[in-house]
Amino acid sequence: MIPDALRAVLWAALACLALGLPPAGADDRTLASGSLSLPQLIDFALAHNPEIAASTFDGQAASARSQAARAARLPRVGIEAGYTRYGDDLRLTAARRNGELGVFGDNILTADLVLRLPLYSGGRLTAEMRAAELLEASAGQRLARSKGDLVYNVSSLYYGQLAQMRLIESLSFSAETLAGQLKRVNALIAGRKAAKVDALRTEVKLADIRQRLLREKNSLAVQRQALLNLMGAGQAGDDFALAGDLQPPTREARSFETLAASALERRPDARAARTEFEAQAARVEAARAGYRPTLNLVGAMGNRIMGHPTQHPAGLSSNDDAARIGITFEMPLYDGGRTGARVDEENAKLGAQRERLTRLQLQIRLEVETAYTNLASALERLASTGKAIDLANESLRIEQEKYALSRGTAQDVLDAQSALLEAQTNHIRALADANAAAAQLALATGENLP
Repeated sequence: MIPDALRAVLWAALACLALGLPPAGADDRTLASGSLSLPQLIDFALAHNPEIAASTFDGQAASARSQAARAARLPRVGIEAGYTRYGDDLRLTAARRNGELGVFGDNILTADLVLRLPLYSGGRLTAEMRAAELLEASAGQRLARSKGDLVYNVSSLYYGQLAQMRLIESLSFSAETLAGQLKRVNALIAGRKAAKVDALRTEVKLADIRQRLLREKNSLAVQRQALLNLMGAGQAGDDFALAGDLQPPTREARSFETLAASALERRPDARAARTEFEAQAARVEAARAGYRPTLNLVGAMGNRIMGHPTQHPAGLSSNDDAARIGITFEMPLYDGGRTGARVDEENAKLGAQRERLTRLQLQIRLEVETAYTNLASALERLASTGKAIDLANESLRIEQEKYALSRGTAQDVLDAQSALLEAQTNHIRALADANAAAAQLALATGENLP
């Protein structure tokens, strides 16, 4: 017999398969196995990053607020009911003609279907609707900026890991080279052409390279987990790897001023700040509408019931229908300064928004200039470190030949090997920095939006 709990799980799984849904408990945050390129990583991150999901919900909330502001201009229909006890007897309903008999009492139960339609609000509803729509647009622009930030962060970690793998390959090659050098030294020692101290120095250097190699591998594992967390991936397969190779980015041909002007125009956060400034200006107008009158259309249809009437002529019912329609007018004369205080508050917020917008514009120029100079500097470093690698390779070859001919020392060979490794490390870091700077410049100018 199949236990009831297991039977329920099986039925749920079959239902999910029939509907094309993932089974309960299935993790849709697992990265696909194999090698993934940067565009594939970005697509996965955009679909699963928690901050992007939160920003999407913020956009939905802003859309709902905008819809509520638009609905405030539409008629409202509702049911209103109440019970009132009076000090004196009142007629249940107003007389329709002179001498008409009526039911009188001191308590009345009412139930009405009421319609209210704003006819004029001094511009308050229009201003509030405009502010809500602008904030909805701003939420979309903030979401776009969050996506741009995510693209940059994923790209930076991607380039950093590619550089780390290149560095590990360089260290592994250096370790192999030193191991070969150690064999040659031991062979020379066996032929009494070298001192044992040369082998000891080589072994010390080889041990240092191996422990550095272990440290860099641990660093790569940490970077890999940081990338998974940023992408919102619950886990990744054992064969998950990064596809692609580090290539030098192209040099930026546009001038700094051109890039800065483009960034101020197209960056989503700059556009969001301008939109929020306009929304705050609309809030100021909504606050000023508190000084103006309001006009509403009111209609109602309902029933009145008299409880325990004191005068109840024969033939008359103690309940009656009532209908009314009219226009209400309200003009604020004195509210203790509340409207003025609200206008002052919204004006102060508008001034704060203006200053924050100015600060953001200055910050954007700084970010563009920083990324622009970083890219130029990294490209110059790439050129110089590439030449340094060629020189270091030639120097190592010469020192190895001199040592093999007993014309040089083991220390000279080790120094040349260290110089080559240092040149390779600098070149790899410059390559990673150049790609990161290119990604940073795309973020600073708003050109990396997915």
